[in-house]
Amino acid sequence: MAPRLIHLCTCCFLSNHHLITLLMTITSEDFCIQTMARGLSRTELDPDPIRQFQHWYEEAIATGIPEPNAMSLATVAADGQPWVRTVLLKLYDETGFVFFTNYESRKSRQIAGQSRVALLLPWVALARQVQITGIAARIPTAESLKYFATRPRGSQIGAWASPQSRVIGSRSLLDAKVDEVQRKFSLGEVPLPSFWGGFRVEPVTVEFWQGRENRLHDRFLYRRTPHAGWHIERLAP
Repeated sequence: MAPRLIHLCTCCFLSNHHLITLLMTITSEDFCIQTMARGLSRTELDPDPIRQFQHWYEEAIATGIPEPNAMSLATVAADGQPWVRTVLLKLYDETGFVFFTNYESRKSRQIAGQSRVALLLPWVALARQVQITGIAARIPTAESLKYFATRPRGSQIGAWASPQSRVIGSRSLLDAKVDEVQRKFSLGEVPLPSFWGGFRVEPVTVEFWQGRENRLHDRFLYRRTPHAGWHIERLAP
């Protein structure tokens, strides 16, 4: 499976007749009702969790729900305190799930100390969610540069200007830094900051959660095994 850059534009993913028809004829509410009634069975699952994720992700985009690539990222600080925040999934392939951030941010410092993390894509409007646990590691600089070049110029400037997670005295100080960076790069392209880039979460487990009536949900857990690939188990709701 080739790496794919994720955009919020739905047309990037509507490559088959089923999804085009879905986008044209069904609302997220109708989709939710249908999938809750139908449920999720073991026989319809793809043996590979990344392909299964792709199927669900494309359906989420097709229904038009906002920010389908928004996901919660959980990390653990050195003192054992868990932290969680929302990041955006920007790339996924057979090697894992990628988000981008400042490498000096709180999340990055916590990942440096404890690389085990968890992700959650909460498609509440569809009564679906995908939970991922795995190991986070920085991606190669070339991959970060390739993505950074696609960002709007304002976002590129913001990456340089914001000392993410650090205490600042006022908004005006941040605005002044933005003006400074804009002047600095006014005559050319904005380069990739050395302190900014992507993390790839290599999955160890991937759980697909399909809501059902009476809280009797369908849950299937993919667990990576040392020699036999992925093992799938049904979990009680």
